[in-house]
Amino acid sequence: MQEQQDTAPEGFGPVAAQYFTGTAWLKMRVVPDEITNCGIGEVIFEPGCRNNWHTHPSNQILIVTQGVGYYQEEGSPIREIKVGDVVNVLPGIKHWHGATPNGRFTHYAVSINTEKGIVDWLEPVTDEQYFSCK
Repeated sequence: MQEQQDTAPEGFGPVAAQYFTGTAWLKMRVVPDEITNCGIGEVIFEPGCRNNWHTHPSNQILIVTQGVGYYQEEGSPIREIKVGDVVNVLPGIKHWHGATPNGRFTHYAVSINTEKGIVDWLEPVTDEQYFSCK
């Protein structure tokens, strides 16, 4: 089991804690503006961390760069995602993603067409939901 880091890695800051269970860190690589309708954030999830259920008004593309994580769409089983995997989350699909209980997980989250909005946060993922893949 990997140790959890309690201080932000260099260049990262904390995520909005009300939308996450556990500790995660964010570094914005591309900030959307009136010219660039795309945001790219690098997110590090400490072991056991996951975000709340949420949707996006446009696609979100997840690119896994470290560790093994979980991804789940509402009504589907949790699936493991690992380094090199790419997940294209379609608009309006209720989902969540995060680390496994045993290790750190990192991905790039690419939000396209940000003029439509970026994310609509919903309820937390319960422990029962999170551990249902065991």
